[in-house]
Amino acid sequence: MNANVRSGVRSNAVITAIGSYVPERILTNADLEKLVDTNDEWIVQRTGIRERHIAAECQFTSHLGVAAVQNMIERYNISITDVDYIIAATSTPDAVFPSVASQVQSHFGIEGCGTADIQAACAGFTAAIQLANGLLLSGAYRKVLVIGAETLSKITDYTDRTTCILFGDGAGAILMEASDEGQGDVLAVYSKTDGARGHLLYRSSLSSILGGEEIKTNGLIVQNGREVYKWAVSQVAESVNTLLERSGLTTADIDWFIPHSANMRIIEALCERTGFTLDKTLSSIKWYGNTSAASIPLALDEAVKAGSVRNGQQMLLFGFGGGLTQAGVIIRWSL
Repeated sequence: MNANVRSGVRSNAVITAIGSYVPERILTNADLEKLVDTNDEWIVQRTGIRERHIAAECQFTSHLGVAAVQNMIERYNISITDVDYIIAATSTPDAVFPSVASQVQSHFGIEGCGTADIQAACAGFTAAIQLANGLLLSGAYRKVLVIGAETLSKITDYTDRTTCILFGDGAGAILMEASDEGQGDVLAVYSKTDGARGHLLYRSSLSSILGGEEIKTNGLIVQNGREVYKWAVSQVAESVNTLLERSGLTTADIDWFIPHSANMRIIEALCERTGFTLDKTLSSIKWYGNTSAASIPLALDEAVKAGSVRNGQQMLLFGFGGGLTQAGVIIRWSL
């Protein structure tokens, strides 16, 4: 049994493993042409998406999270029985409670382990890294499992041609551990929220008012795409530049830029406004679509498996979405 009461001795936080998973079923642009008035050329031109992976009817977010963690265990030949805390970032939990994190804990039989889900939409994974980093830096915990997992297909309105083309399902996971030697992997963090614009991108099953407007209550994703785009390319770009300034780094110091894979047009606009080049930008949008909290770990892990990400490289991860929330981290890859 792992002891989850610690001495409070300060330590550094390092990333020691990564894993990912996507469901087997693929939803192509040609498939969507049969559902709504759209076509492959229109979708690719406006979003950069060609395919998305879709969870089976009996497959839920915790199942995807478990599969991503299992992938990590097998690739790195590690045990997670001594993990102290699990943080799952998701907007599509199996249930309001119990949490997805607790279902992952149950599956792997981890004793003496704290768990929590966080809901920061597409900024969830980077927000979870920030929280895990804080727990490890405090000395209260030694191992924290961070998961970003979504089954957005279960809350997508497949009669809305502007949103149903975007979303897919998937999961990614990293293991963060306390280290008493060297420098930690998390070099800088940044967060910002604009709650007054929350009505531009939401999901609600209860009657309420956001931003002075009554919102839909069908439990599906509702998005004002035009306004979200304008916010992302202006406010998010400004925040990325602020994170760099506060860290004392420049784009030249960053080997990989990994923004949330909202759509390719937003990624291109962010690169233009921040000075990152597309050849140094990682995305999961083309073959996985917008997977919200899973998009950044999916993009990162694809590059790790391809051998593109190497030890010592510095990366800027930046999530943004419903809330409207933003969360960014600059990390040094030490795997």
